[in-house]
Amino acid sequence: MMKKVLTIAGSDCSGGAGIQADLKTMSALGVFGMSVIVSVVAENTMRVAAVENMSGEMTRAQMACIFEDMGTDAVKIGMLGSEEIMHAVADGLQAYVPRHIVFDPVMYAKNGYPLMPEDTMRTLMKEVVPLADVVTPNIPEAEFLAQCAIHNEDDMVRAAMKIAATGCRAVLVKGGHRTDEATDILYAGGEVTRFTGRHIESKDTHGTGCTLSSAIASYLALGEELERAISLAKEYVTGCIVHAPGIGKGNGALHHFWRWYGDE
Repeated sequence: MMKKVLTIAGSDCSGGAGIQADLKTMSALGVFGMSVIVSVVAENTMRVAAVENMSGEMTRAQMACIFEDMGTDAVKIGMLGSEEIMHAVADGLQAYVPRHIVFDPVMYAKNGYPLMPEDTMRTLMKEVVPLADVVTPNIPEAEFLAQCAIHNEDDMVRAAMKIAATGCRAVLVKGGHRTDEATDILYAGGEVTRFTGRHIESKDTHGTGCTLSSAIASYLALGEELERAISLAKEYVTGCIVHAPGIGKGNGALHHFWRWYGDE
C-alpha cells in the first residue's frame, strides 16, 4: 500500500517553499502527500509581502479530517505562526500519535522576514518540540532555540544537545549557513553523527529546509532508519539545487523533479 505523509505548514504562493515544496517532494519520492495549511504567505523568491494565520479551530478541523479517514505514516511540521496554532497542532499530535514526526522550526524566510513571533518560543519548546522524533533547525534557528551562539561544529553539537534536552528524540542541526563545507550534525540517543556534503555555490535555495524535512519524513514513512533517511534526503536536496531551473529573481526555486526531467 502506498505510504502517506502529512505536512502541517504554511502555504507559499510562489510554489517554492512551504506546503507546495512539501507536496512536490512527497510526490517525487513516491508517497501520498496531504496537507494541513496553518498560514497563507504572500511571498516570492525576493520577499514576503504578507502573512495570514489560520485559526486554531481550522487547524484542528483539518487534522481531524486527515486522521479520521486516511491516517498517515509520517508527519512533517513547518511554520507555526501563532501560539493558537501551536496548541492546536500539539493537541492533535498527542491525540492521534503519528508514528514519525519531523519538525522543521521555520522562523525566518530567506530574506530574514520573521514567520514566527519570538515571544512564542516558550510555547514552541514546551509543547511542540518534545513531541518530535527529529527537529531540523538551521544554524540561526538552532541558535534561537538553544539560546547560544554557533561558530563551529562543537557549538552545533552543544546546541543540538540543549534542544534535545526538551524531550525530542533527535536533533539535526543543518550546517548550510556556514561558508566552508556543508556539515550537518545529528544528535540522537546520546550519539553524534556528521553528514558532510559539498557546499554548492548557488542562489537557488528557496525552500531547501522545507524540502529536506519533507524528504526525511517521506523516507521514514517508507521504512528507512533515521540516519539512512537523512542521507537519502540530503542526496535528493543536493540534486534539487544542482538542477535548479533558474526561476525567480531572488533566492530561486529548486527542481523537485530533477530525477525525471533533469535540466530540461
